[in-house]
Amino acid sequence: MFKIGEFIVYGHNGICQVEDITCLDMSGADKDRLYYVLNPVNSRGGKVYSPVDSKKIQTRRMLTEQEANDLIDEIPEIEQLWVTNDKQREEQYKEAVKGCDCRQWIRIIKTLYLRKKERLAQGKKVTAIDEHYLKLAENQLYGELSVALGKKKGEMEEFIIQRIGREKA
Repeated sequence: MFKIGEFIVYGHNGICQVEDITCLDMSGADKDRLYYVLNPVNSRGGKVYSPVDSKKIQTRRMLTEQEANDLIDEIPEIEQLWVTNDKQREEQYKEAVKGCDCRQWIRIIKTLYLRKKERLAQGKKVTAIDEHYLKLAENQLYGELSVALGKKKGEMEEFIIQRIGREKA
């Protein structure tokens, strides 16, 4: 069970702070069931109510600063996804995004960055599906890393590139 004040990753909502753990006095809610009251970090004014014992949505503790730096250092070794069938590729993207696993988000980003580069070199456009999943994966990864490292989300791509570049030098 998470603690009040703790930052967690909650499905597609990304980073949320646990505001409260309580029973809900709302119609349709089980009055004897405990719920997390979550504040999504990247959306103002929204609240999410999730049963403490729910298994439907992937939930985990957020990376620590050390884990975030270690993950960034590991990026060059993380393999991209290798799926040639477009339908299967989209399914893999969908599962990876849903899974709340930073390494899977990195695999998507690496795969789609290389696909984008390849398609543009061939004079082709980037597919809407690729663009959609690239943005989703970047949003999730950069959102978590920015909170863990105390940086702005918009700075994360450049920070990662510089850190990886330093490791190679």
